[in-house]
Amino acid sequence: MKFLDLAKVYIRSGGGGAGCVSFRREKFVEFGGPNGGDGGRGGDVWAVAVDGLNTLIDFRYQQHFFAKSGQHGMGQQRTGKDGDDVILRIPVGTEILDEDEETVIADLTEVGQRVLLAKGGNGGFGNAHFKTASNQAPRRANPGQEGVERTLWLRLKLIADVGLLGLPNAGKSTFLAATSNARPKIADYPFTTLVPNLGVVAVDEVEFVIADIPGLIEGASEGRGLGDLFLGHVERCAVLLHLVDGTSENIKTDYKTIITEIETYGAGLADKPRVTVLNKIDALDTKEIEKKRKILEKASGGSVLTMSGVSRDGVQEVLRALRARIDANRLRTRKAAEEPQTWQP
Repeated sequence: MKFLDLAKVYIRSGGGGAGCVSFRREKFVEFGGPNGGDGGRGGDVWAVAVDGLNTLIDFRYQQHFFAKSGQHGMGQQRTGKDGDDVILRIPVGTEILDEDEETVIADLTEVGQRVLLAKGGNGGFGNAHFKTASNQAPRRANPGQEGVERTLWLRLKLIADVGLLGLPNAGKSTFLAATSNARPKIADYPFTTLVPNLGVVAVDEVEFVIADIPGLIEGASEGRGLGDLFLGHVERCAVLLHLVDGTSENIKTDYKTIITEIETYGAGLADKPRVTVLNKIDALDTKEIEKKRKILEKASGGSVLTMSGVSRDGVQEVLRALRARIDANRLRTRKAAEEPQTWQP
């Protein structure tokens, strides 16, 4: 399935049906009177967050969503049928934006959340509605209310507990493949990761989700490379895992490059808890590992873990460090979901 995290849709709610002008005409009934029915109500347009989706690819092939209009009123005071609603089924974590791509209309972060995007028009009154003592034979009815037409943007931000950061070829995809069932593309050239990948990691009987995004390069916040297009997917993460390539000749510069880019991007990424890891230690000897770890600790101003995604040295320590920094509410939610529910009448 192709990954798509931004889509433009055109929606229109249904218009209300017109009221009916009708009079009762029956044999042996001298005074029939007005009996025109009201028009039916137009259909609404809803958006619902559903489980099992992680891309907006469906909206590439269908961009127009028009609800049905209400049926016109009929004689014998028959009300027209209401128009059918239209429901947009979107992945959890999708933001709905106005046409300006800035105004957030809704942010659906839980399964089952729904929001009304366009309300259907009300049906018009039939002439029976206007009958009074002084006007016993009204010959007017209201037209139905018109529907609402809007142009909206859907922007998907994957919901994960941990977001992976690093330069291209820092070993992010290797780490994800070593710790989860995800199978991202791994190769010895930059930008092998072109779309975000999700993996479920288990440690000490607790599960959490890791999101791997394309590597960042210097100037990514200004549009260079691919990383800035997908940084929105780590905005919802509880903690960031910053992997630094231990085989690099200048790890201090590599570290500063990523920090500068997330600070420039904003959205609170720089303020999130962060775990810094010196990766690829399988290619270094003990002295080099200790030397580069101290350089990285001085640059980051905190402790630095060491790890190798290939040999899996230090991987469990990194996972435990991530678990300790993840919001406890997220872990409890997953643990509670696995507990069997007691039956109640």
